Amino acid sequence: MINVTKLNGTAVTLNAELIETVEATPDTVITLVTGNRFVVRETLQEVTTRVLEYRKKVNSEKQPNPIEGFKRV
Repeated sequence: MINVTKLNGTAVTLNAELIETVEATPDTVITLVTGNRFVVRETLQEVTTRVLEYRKKVNSEKQPNPIEGFKRV
C-alpha cells in the first residue's frame, strides 16, 4: 500500500499491486486495473519510488515454510 494526496488535499492509501499506469500530464494521474483514476499531488517519480519501496519491503519479508515442523511418516 502507498499513501498519496489528492489535489483537494485528501490523503488516500492505494494498493500498489493494482496500479496499472502512472502518467504525468502535467498532473500525476494514477490509473488502477479497476479503471479508477486518481489525480494526485505527488510527482511521477515520487509515486514510482513509493511503489518500489513497497515492493522491496513485501519481497524481503521471510515467507513461511508450510511444511516446517512436520515430520514425514
